[in-house]
Amino acid sequence: MKRLLVVVDMQKDFIDGSLGTREALSIVPRVKEKIEEYMATADDVVFTLDTHEENYLDTQEGKKLPVLHCIRGSEGWELHSSLKDYEGKRFEKRTFGSDELSAYIKGRNYESIELVGLCTDICVISNALLLKAFSPETPIRVDSSCCAGVTPQSHENALNAMKVCHIEVV
Repeated sequence: MKRLLVVVDMQKDFIDGSLGTREALSIVPRVKEKIEEYMATADDVVFTLDTHEENYLDTQEGKKLPVLHCIRGSEGWELHSSLKDYEGKRFEKRTFGSDELSAYIKGRNYESIELVGLCTDICVISNALLLKAFSPETPIRVDSSCCAGVTPQSHENALNAMKVCHIEVV
């Protein structure tokens, strides 16, 4: 059986663009190493892409977070330059979690699923909980050294919430 690595929203806007942070930039080398580790063992790697349209500011999310980011086709929507050449299925998502990713894992019998990426407290936790709900017997883990949240405190809060939901945090 294969393992699956889910690389969540490692896009320019979240790393060094409109919503970038020092913490997000600092995890890029570790995320790259993790991708290479999975690829070296022929395990699966997939990527999620936060994807918004030009009308983002008119959406519910846009009204709560009025910062244009990850607009489809923009430079900020692309994977970070150091990651964009990696192979792997891409899941565009217009909200925090990807129902398409959850459907994708059903019936694939992964040995384990690991998540890395951004933001721990929004999209990583959302996808981890969706995956746990869709595949409750598959071990789900999050590598905290390959994740960053909106703030260090919200990152820690999300990690603790995931632990309570039987998601292994390493």
